[in-house]
Amino acid sequence: MDFSMQKLAKLYIFEIMRMHGVPVSIISDRDPQQISETEDKVRLIRKRLKATSDRQKSYADLKRKDIQYSVGDLLELPPKLDLIDDVFHVSMLMHYRSDPMHIVPVEEIQVRPDLTFKEEPVQILDRDVMVLHRKSIPLVKVLWQNHKTMEATWEPEDSMQQQYPHLF
Repeated sequence: MDFSMQKLAKLYIFEIMRMHGVPVSIISDRDPQQISETEDKVRLIRKRLKATSDRQKSYADLKRKDIQYSVGDLLELPPKLDLIDDVFHVSMLMHYRSDPMHIVPVEEIQVRPDLTFKEEPVQILDRDVMVLHRKSIPLVKVLWQNHKTMEATWEPEDSMQQQYPHLF
């Protein structure tokens, strides 16, 4: 269909008004005063949307911290982890606050050539039974080496007993 510019402009205004909840019935073809008022309302809507967007941006900016990286800045990994790629995209980097609890000496972790390592259970913290429709599954809460208590996981008791009998 061919539309005149005036018709397209009117359709555009109707769509903007519909998107922002302004009743379309306030526009009349014959009353220039109403058209002027409608244009004023559209301008007000845009102004309020911009203010809301700016406010949300300022809240987001409070949490954002600029970190400056320069060409040649290095992020070196310990020699034991030479097989891991030491090139990272900047989008993957985050500011880190040092916490001594996060330090795990590389010597304590035996990294395999395929860059995996074996988790060793240290202690059973708790026991429970998961009841399904016709089956009960005994579970144990396992504390793993180099992990905190809050990172303990629930595991099936029978498989843990087969793999790690020294815990039972």
